[in-house]
Amino acid sequence: MSVGKQSSDGPWVDGIETAVYTVPTDLPEADGTLAWDSTTLVLVRARSGDTTGLGYTYGAAQTAAVVEGLLADAVTGRPVWDVPAANEAMTRAVRNAGRPGLIAGAVSAVDIALWDLKARVLGVPLGRLLGAARTELPVYGSGGFTTYDEETQARQLSAWVHDQGIARVKIKIGESWGRAEERDRARVARARAVIGDSAELYVDANGGYTAKQAVRMAEHLHAQGVTWFEEPVSSDDLPGLALVRAAVPLDVTAGEYGYTLAYFDRMLRAGAVDCLQADVTRCGGITVWLRAAALAEAAGLEISGHCAPHAHAHAAAAVPNLRHLEWFHDHVRIESLFFEGTLSPAGGTISPGGSDAPGLGLTLREKQAEQYRVS
Repeated sequence: MSVGKQSSDGPWVDGIETAVYTVPTDLPEADGTLAWDSTTLVLVRARSGDTTGLGYTYGAAQTAAVVEGLLADAVTGRPVWDVPAANEAMTRAVRNAGRPGLIAGAVSAVDIALWDLKARVLGVPLGRLLGAARTELPVYGSGGFTTYDEETQARQLSAWVHDQGIARVKIKIGESWGRAEERDRARVARARAVIGDSAELYVDANGGYTAKQAVRMAEHLHAQGVTWFEEPVSSDDLPGLALVRAAVPLDVTAGEYGYTLAYFDRMLRAGAVDCLQADVTRCGGITVWLRAAALAEAAGLEISGHCAPHAHAHAAAAVPNLRHLEWFHDHVRIESLFFEGTLSPAGGTISPGGSDAPGLGLTLREKQAEQYRVS
């Protein structure tokens, strides 16, 4: 076991470092309200002696400057054990800068790195440190971008369902801010034809529809056996989400843009969702994600981890009300490229901690990642 500076409260966090990597997409990608051709991963390393923990978020490259300029001093010199105290110190440090957005991503990446560091100092998988509620985590294949042609969408869905045995898949709809309803309907019907009747079909409009439009679209979605309707309207429109939820038989879901615990509380109090989504790389890290899961459980709801599956896995295994994790095409591709120790979704589940590797169980492939490094 490697430790840093010792005292009655030690070991200590000796330092925080960042690196930024931008990876082009394999094909042009878009959802209902945004298009992109690359994805940026901001990596954080937390050091204690010769032990290093890693965390990361996806977002703007400027996130690294927030880590270095606002957060590093807030956590350096603190005991490795006290991650919640470090998270609170970061929250206070960014008060005047504003918490939502990329600053929340920065807090999240540092928090994940600190949890990974703590588990590595102890020499145990993070899931063992947190305490497991389950050993297998359901995943759903996620992609189906609006820019995909019929063949590309079919190939991706078929690989998940028929090759890997993932019995839950999601495609993007709400194309062009909801102005392509006919194509949305056709793509959903083709997705159902590819995956067959037994697999679950989910859709994500990324806030592209109006509330009444989403209700109208839900008739077609329900006829195609869709059970998960993600962000039918903007996740900022809690009354709109609640309206759609009350009017349709599909599960209405949202929460990926929750940057604070208070936001999740407002969403639940508004009756806006049937399943809460939270993103460990945005909401404040593992510390806050676990609290969001507890809020959902208290409301009688499940939680689903949004994107970044390997950042979520150990925390997700620690909560009893997990529905599933998102096996998102972009992030799975990057995480498999950058890290040793990634997990297999064969059969539709992943099992974090099975290798007994400490922390998140991930090791950066330095040479692989370096070609994509931008700062």
